[in-house]
Amino acid sequence: MPFKQKRWPSLDEREYRISQGHDSAAALVIDGHIVAAVEEERFNRKKHCGDFPVNAIHYCLKEAGLSINDIDEIAHSFDYTPYQKVYAMDRTGAEFYREVLSREALLESMKRNLPVFPVERVHHVGHHLAHAASVYFTSGWNECLVVIVDGMGEAHSVTVFHAHDGQLTRLHQIPAMDSIGILYSLVTLHLGFDFNADEYKIMGLAPYGDPERYRAFFDKHVELAEGGSIRIPILRLNRTREEREHYVVTRHYLNEHLIKERRPDEEITSEHENIAAGLQACLDRTLQHICGYFGKKIGLRRLALAGGVALNCTSNGKLLRSGLFEGIYIQPAAGDDGTALGAALYRSAFAKEVVNKRLSVPFFGPSYTEEKIAMAVAEFEDRVEVQRFGKLDEVCETAAKLIAAGKVVAWFRGRMEFGPRALGHRSILADPGHPGMRDRINGMVKMREAFRPFAPAVSLEQASQWFDVPPMAELPYMIMIVNVRKQYWAELPAITHVDGSARVQTVSASDNSDFHRLLKAVGETTGREMVLNTSFNVKGQPIVNTPQEALDTFLRTGIEFLFLENMLIKRRES
Repeated sequence: MPFKQKRWPSLDEREYRISQGHDSAAALVIDGHIVAAVEEERFNRKKHCGDFPVNAIHYCLKEAGLSINDIDEIAHSFDYTPYQKVYAMDRTGAEFYREVLSREALLESMKRNLPVFPVERVHHVGHHLAHAASVYFTSGWNECLVVIVDGMGEAHSVTVFHAHDGQLTRLHQIPAMDSIGILYSLVTLHLGFDFNADEYKIMGLAPYGDPERYRAFFDKHVELAEGGSIRIPILRLNRTREEREHYVVTRHYLNEHLIKERRPDEEITSEHENIAAGLQACLDRTLQHICGYFGKKIGLRRLALAGGVALNCTSNGKLLRSGLFEGIYIQPAAGDDGTALGAALYRSAFAKEVVNKRLSVPFFGPSYTEEKIAMAVAEFEDRVEVQRFGKLDEVCETAAKLIAAGKVVAWFRGRMEFGPRALGHRSILADPGHPGMRDRINGMVKMREAFRPFAPAVSLEQASQWFDVPPMAELPYMIMIVNVRKQYWAELPAITHVDGSARVQTVSASDNSDFHRLLKAVGETTGREMVLNTSFNVKGQPIVNTPQEALDTFLRTGIEFLFLENMLIKRRES
């Protein structure tokens, strides 16, 4: 973004997000095991930032008790060297390559932030290869189909691999000029939301519309080609550097042939809902076309997905229910933050050290001691009251009673999640059966669009009772849309979307034990081992990291109670 802001200073602020290099992160792998992983945004508090992840690196080192001198090598999840000549074809491209994409630019950042680390131990891993490593080496499968779908890596939007015996064999690629991810993001921008940030809002808006209303448009412009490929001719309309950089001609085409561009402050109409529905259905068909073709071609019934498009929970759920695969695994940090993990795992595999086992719930971020939490609480002592508990069971029993009484509770416990979802360590919780709870949380905390649904977290043991999933089906990452059983739609109004779906998280005692104990306590109070679970942040803010951030967010919003480990925090009465 800084290069784009310098080169084109008069763009609309939202247009600067038509770029790469967001969601920077760091991950530490030791002897093939993941020790730590965290996004830079959690430290500098700039959502989706692409800054050099120096704070994330320092955290990873601290978590392991290491210094930078103890690190064997650093792996970067982009490699533009093979494309240098392409960028050299025009002046702006050459400048962009030299200042941003080149190895020399990376090493300059290294020297500024980690000056003592030897540059010869800095390695590059291709972007889609890093995505693939992040999902294959955490799948626990020896053999599977790996499909990477995003806006673009260095030059491609889709890469298909046959993963087997610790190897990733590339089968097929689709160029960025036919990117379903970029098209989805451009329509997101066209509908008044942010490119490369708000695509999940389109996913939430889609169930309100009629997917058939604009099916002809999307069928015409996204061609499902032979051999499991696709073509998107309207992305090829941009000829000059500036047109390609901002997708000027494509956006003009959408304005002329789809609908007039909506500004962010304008009303969302039924036509916007219909376009969102048509776009989402197009993505669903496209992913099934690509994945289904290659699964059948090489005879594999296990699918591993990563890339930003793999965060689309609706398409993931459709793939799961399609019957094309008997097992689907999506790495929970499927976006570009996850490529930090993938690059480290790939180099670990290269050294014959990687341990391929199914990823547990990704609690790889910072945690805080009782002393640190007490110091944070002391900073706010004139504004809060504190109740301390000796045991987790007492904490859970108290929280469960508050949730059952219709209170909105913040829950801060253990190591922070890696990836975009709050999975029970940095969460805002409420009763999913409470009438009006969705609107209450939107109004008092999240300040977000009313059409967006909230997700349920449910015990693994009870998931199949409330949702249309097999008994003991594990969906621990909140990355799949499933159907709420119809007889419970009215009983679960706060988490049941307009089409009867929900973005469910199953919680087990084996890999999310404290949160599971809370759900058990909630079940004893309400009869449902389930809560509404949304991330502990407000609109435009990254998920809270520190106790100070938790307290500040609590006090600035309508959250009624905050649990910091074994402390219950309440506002001090005036």
